[in-house]
Amino acid sequence: MNGTRPHNFSIPRTANYIHEGDGPPVVLVHGIAASMHDWDDLVPALAESGYSAYALDLLGHGESPKPESRAYQMDWLFEHFLHWMNSLHLTEPAVLIGHSLGGYLALEYARRVSVWTRGLVLVNPLYSLRQLPALLRRTYRRPHLSSFIVGRTPKWIFRMIVDVTSMAMGHNSDGLHSLPARIRAQTALDYVRAAPGVYNVLNTGEDLNRHLPFISIPTLVIWGERDQTLMPASFPKMVSAMPHAVGKSIQAGHVPHQSNTEEFNQMVMEFLKGL
Repeated sequence: MNGTRPHNFSIPRTANYIHEGDGPPVVLVHGIAASMHDWDDLVPALAESGYSAYALDLLGHGESPKPESRAYQMDWLFEHFLHWMNSLHLTEPAVLIGHSLGGYLALEYARRVSVWTRGLVLVNPLYSLRQLPALLRRTYRRPHLSSFIVGRTPKWIFRMIVDVTSMAMGHNSDGLHSLPARIRAQTALDYVRAAPGVYNVLNTGEDLNRHLPFISIPTLVIWGERDQTLMPASFPKMVSAMPHAVGKSIQAGHVPHQSNTEEFNQMVMEFLKGL
């Protein structure tokens, strides 16, 4: 991955994170413009099941540092993530659970630091820009415009977009919505507080297609069959390319870990028990 840094820029080494439970380590990595709160329903379940669960805010997200830049680079996020992983001083390899952009970072970690990676759970994972529909690809290729718009969009508009999308994806116990009200509120907050420059990272990541056959870590790929952010047909292709991967689909959109919590958590626990 190639990226340029502003003059005198150094990657911050601190990260906001939570840690619950004792046992084998499980590290959770959220997607773009999200936060560690993506995993509010999984972290307690992991701790109760005898795992040591860690979830962080990536660089430019949540309460982690937000360097001043209109164009973040993928290697900045990975370097920040690697510093944080090293700071945990784990005594055994971890299972990494990554959603979307977090899936990309989990794959990169497994590729570069395989000896410290026990397993992967990839949730609607990003591994190539070709997974994005054409309209989204064009949008992300204009990062300065995207950053300008995002940086000036009020929270209520983000909340409206989240609510409309949630209603369009179907309903659960919350009524008309696929996402509970607390998750919709957190999603809108996370959009607003993410550094606008993070939307550039997708332009700077390497296409991981050529690396997939060489990532031999036990892997579970979970995806929503109605994902409108990344093309669902891309996930079975990924499973086929990875030597020790299995795939499971859910009747959901881009965030099955939030919309179908019980089903998702059960899949994760079964995978962890089999390692």
